Order: sequence, then C-alpha cells, then structure tokens
Amino acid sequence: MKTAVKPDVEAAVKPAVKPVLRRMAMRCMLACIAACAPWLAAAPALAQPPGYPAKPVRIVVPFAAGGPADVLGRAVGEGIAKATGQSVLVENKAGAAGTIGVDMVAKAAPDGYTLALVPVGNIAVNPTLMPNLPYKPADLAPVAMLATAENVLVVNAATPVKSLAELLKLAGQKPGELSFASPGAGSQAHLAGELLQLDAHVKLNHVPYKGISPAMTDVVGGQVTMMFAQMSAALPYIKAGKLRPLGVASAKRSAVLPDVPTIAEQGFPKFEALSWYALMAPAGTPAEIVRKLSQHVDAVLADATLKEKLATLGMEAAGGTPQQLATTIQKESARWAGVIRQRHITID
Repeated sequence: MKTAVKPDVEAAVKPAVKPVLRRMAMRCMLACIAACAPWLAAAPALAQPPGYPAKPVRIVVPFAAGGPADVLGRAVGEGIAKATGQSVLVENKAGAAGTIGVDMVAKAAPDGYTLALVPVGNIAVNPTLMPNLPYKPADLAPVAMLATAENVLVVNAATPVKSLAELLKLAGQKPGELSFASPGAGSQAHLAGELLQLDAHVKLNHVPYKGISPAMTDVVGGQVTMMFAQMSAALPYIKAGKLRPLGVASAKRSAVLPDVPTIAEQGFPKFEALSWYALMAPAGTPAEIVRKLSQHVDAVLADATLKEKLATLGMEAAGGTPQQLATTIQKESARWAGVIRQRHITID
C-alpha cells in the first residue's frame, strides 16, 4: 500500500534534494577528470610521430670510393645533414656491378635510416638482364632523382673518321670489324652501343672490360675503335687531344662540349643513352619520411655551388618528386628491356 505524500511535504523535499544531487554529480565529474589527467596529458605526444631523422642516416653507395657516384652521394649526404642537423654517413659497398650494395638496402629496415644511391643500370636494366637478381625493383621505394650524367661517343684521335656519319659509313663497309668498348656487359656504355647498332643498322663488335679504366686505356691506345663513355672519364682525354668526340648521347648538347652535336641531331632523333643516379629507400618506408627526404634533396640540389661541382663531373643536378622518379624508372625499364631482347643480350 502506497503512502501518499502530501503536496506541502513534496514541495519542501524537492528544493533540498536538487543541491545534493548537483554536488554529487560535480564530485564524480572532478574525480573522472583527475583519473584521466595523465592520459589526456600524454595524448598530444602520442599523436605526434617522432621527429625524423632522430639518429644518423646512412647512404649506401654501391661502388668504390672516389668515383662520380661516390662524389655525388657524399655531396648530397652533406646537404641533407646540414638541412636536418643530423649526421649522414656514406658507406661504400662495392661488388657485383652495384648489386651487393643495392640489395643490402632493399633488405634493410624500412625506417628511412638506410638509403641507397642507385644508378639506372641497377634499377632499370639489371632486372631484365639478370633473371636471378637478389632483389626486385618493387623492393625499393623511389625518393628523388639526384643527377644525370652525359655520355659521349669517342674514337681514338688517330682514327681517320671525323664525324658520326663517317664512322657509320665505315662500319657499313666493314660489318663486324669495328669494335666498341664498355666497362662490362649490361653497362650503359654497352647498351648505348647496342642501341646505335639497332638505329643505324650496322654491325659492331662489343669488347667488354672489367671497369672503365682498362676500357678507356684501350680506346686511347687504339686497340678498340670507339666507346660511349661518361663525360667525366672522357673529357680529360678529349682536352689532351687523345680522343675525338663524335656525338653526345643526350637530348641536348653538353655545356662542357657545346660544339659537339648530339647523336639525335645527326639523324637519330630518338637516340638517348643517359646515365642517372637516384636516391631510393627500402619498400615500405613511411610516405611522410619519403616526402621529407625528397624535399631535402630538392633543396640540396638547388645550391649553385653543388651544381657547379656536379658540372665538373659531367653531371646535371636533377631533383623532382618520388612519383616522377617512379615514372622515369618505368619508362627506362621498358626501353632498355626492348634493346636487351632485340639484341639478345645476356650476361655469362
């Protein structure tokens, strides 16, 4: 049986209850805030990713110290170090035409602290040329194009030919007798020679060497007819009058040899055999880190002093986004794969 509350009693109880309830609610809310305070204070720190780089960065150059790739890697590393305030260490990991160093980076932790300087051959040629390559292009993430390096077709200065047209005429008259040197099968110098044979419909004899120095020595000595050489290697001999340049294998003339026409100008409009070097990271490296690195590289390559230094090596500073580098790799891979298949190029 319910006990009725008289209206006058009910009216007296309500005002007394409300303040009590409000005080209890306030105490509960304050207790909850106090209990959660440590978590709330930590939340902003948890939301922010750790600063990059927070420790030294390593750039692996897959060739011996002292060469153009090494000079480029160290120059870029110094620039990134200045921009980030963090040390950048350059490690030379030579062997197997660059394969050992590139593979080491492909298998490194994808945290942005191990990077590779990767030449065109190791990312756009060798995957087709070497079926058993220990890494795949997909194992590496594009960061930025670092620089391009011009190649020039040279002959011994004692050779009677004075132009590309004369050289090709002689090659047509003596199929297979004229030879071209390269620092190794599958090198850019080798592929350029094969491309010339395809475009000019001539037959040349490829003579591979173990490195640029012995190849250049035999061209200078006249044991081999010609060679596509990087400008940095050929220029001293050209200036000394020991080699004659017949054509630059780039889309435009070289600033250091402005009077030498490109091969494209001499009847082969699509001919181009440009060496280039890119900065790459292990696949899976966070996109934000890749973006930061790309921006740092762009800033470094914009420096006028660095551009002048690269120019002395026959290089031109590049730059660009990871997406642009990915597109270049895709196009170059398809182009050189076509040359490799048409010329049936293999590595013993």
